[in-house]
Amino acid sequence: MPRIFDNINLQLLPILRETLKVSYRADFCVGYFNLRGWRRIDDLIEQYVGGENACCRLLIGMQSLPSDEVHAAFSLVSGDRRIDNSDIVRFKKRMAAEFRQQLTIGAPTNQDEAGLRRLSHQLKTQKVIIKLFLRHSLHAKLYLVHRNDPNTPTVGFLGSSNLTLPGLAKQGELNVDILDHDACNKLQKWFSDRWQDYGCVDISQELAEIIDRSWARDELVLPYYIYLKIAYHSLTEAYCYLTEI
Repeated sequence: MPRIFDNINLQLLPILRETLKVSYRADFCVGYFNLRGWRRIDDLIEQYVGGENACCRLLIGMQSLPSDEVHAAFSLVSGDRRIDNSDIVRFKKRMAAEFRQQLTIGAPTNQDEAGLRRLSHQLKTQKVIIKLFLRHSLHAKLYLVHRNDPNTPTVGFLGSSNLTLPGLAKQGELNVDILDHDACNKLQKWFSDRWQDYGCVDISQELAEIIDRSWARDELVLPYYIYLKIAYHSLTEAYCYLTEI
């Protein structure tokens, strides 16, 4: 019988970490990915060599911001017909804006900053490859961990947990582990089919650039530029207030 991870009696995060400790690659599919939540497992992904066959491949499904436009565009594509590459670029930029917005929420911590820098490095070294699935709405939550173990070479976790701290460790989730060889092979084929789909686009470089241009960047920002930004926003708010009077 599979184990049940509801983050009440049994949390998913510690078991996922233990499974990743002896892994050489992993395939994750989630509906939502929190950039700052990555630090909960990034130390275990750091051990990977990097590259398509020795990394964590992360497939992200539904994104709320541009999803309606994206899914509507793909729904018009039938048979072998493909949308224009310029549309793909435009969709990638819009969905990258969602991740950029994540970094403006809440007060940043030293741990968040260090975690984002590690994520940027892992993206650049292909220890993490992130793709967006745009062909249709995708809510699946699947974690496949590949290990050098003759008895359980692949361990799967299937359920409701997104790759966020609440999804991995808070109440309100329901997941089971998959140890059966045949079931894991079928889940791997399901993942691979979507990873190779034309409507699946790589956004790794865009995410690394977003982090490198954010408050988590390695280079220090000169106080003068901080002053200019504060002055700009203060004047903008004052102008908006005066025009509403």
